[in-house]
Amino acid sequence: MGKIILRLDRMMVERKMTLNELAEKVGISNVNLSKIKNNKVTAIRFTTLASICEALHCEAGDILEYQKDS
Repeated sequence: MGKIILRLDRMMVERKMTLNELAEKVGISNVNLSKIKNNKVTAIRFTTLASICEALHCEAGDILEYQKDS
């Protein structure tokens, strides 16, 4: 089975937004957002994902990527 990779770091660079700025807009801690950004989570709430997409003006598909097992 493949896995989902979060490409939040790439979208943050494109939008020129820092971790602190995004965390404040989304309403979560820097630590939790950092875990999401660095793919250290096994789940993410849809409400959190929606808030991230709203803050970055993007679609969920812009930051989620499916990766097949090699």
